[in-house]
Order: sequence, then C-alpha cells, then structure tokens
Amino acid sequence: MLIRTATIEDLDAVTAVEAECFPPAEAATRSDFEQRLAHYSNHFWLMFDEDKLIAFVDGMVTDMADLTDEMYEHAALHKEDGTWQMIFGVNTIPEYRRHGYAGALIQRAISDARVQGRKGLVLTCKDKLIHYYAKFGFVNEGVSASVHGNVTWY
Repeated sequence: MLIRTATIEDLDAVTAVEAECFPPAEAATRSDFEQRLAHYSNHFWLMFDEDKLIAFVDGMVTDMADLTDEMYEHAALHKEDGTWQMIFGVNTIPEYRRHGYAGALIQRAISDARVQGRKGLVLTCKDKLIHYYAKFGFVNEGVSASVHGNVTWY
C-alpha cells in the first residue's frame, strides 16, 4: 500500500471516502476539503491500494492544545509552524477496515509530527474508539467541548 500526502487533485477521492466513513452531519464537505487542501495538503496522509484511495488521516497544525469546532470550519487557522498536530478524521472505506491501514496512517502522522518537532497530536473520537486510539498513545481527557455533528466526543 502506498502512503503519500495529498494534492488538490485528490479532492474528489478524499470527499468520496469521507462520505463513506461518516454520517452527513459529521462528514466534511467537498468545499471543506477544498479549503483544507489549499491550506495544509501536506497534513493529509493518504493510503492507496494501487490507484484507489482506501484510507486517509487529515488535520491542521496549531498552537492550541485543544481541538475546537472552529478548526473544522476554518482551514485558514492552520499554522504550519504550530506546536500541535490536530487530527480531524481517520477514514477507511468499509471493505478495507480491520487490516491495520488506519493504524499505519496514524503511525505515519505521529512519526511526521515527531520529526516536525510538534508537542503531540490531538483528536476527538466517540467513546467506542477510546481504547483504539489509546494503543497509539492518545490519552483520554474526558468529554470534549466539541459538539460537531451533535455527537458526544472525547
């Protein structure tokens, strides 16, 4: 499987994978991704099976230690020399799940953040995934202030 960062040419594929992975209230739109790719395409880690996008992880960089809903909506808040790597989405299309692909992308994001001198990575998740992210060193800080998609996030 090939892992690489994104370009604007990946817009349609990223949008399609997101739509397969999240309900409409939680999924980023094509317009959201267009803005994100314009501001921080090098913080999209994409995995391909030959030429098919099967999974990706994305998020901005900031000096803020907590992920806020405003970050999802305003890609211009990205600060390339920021201290914290935010993770907005961990996406794997259904037929490729449970093979370690998302984990490989998370490990790549962690590795890149370490090389870039970040203090760490921050993400929010639903309660059923807390144990999964703990395997990578993420620490549960309790219920997040995020109300993205009208869901309880940790």
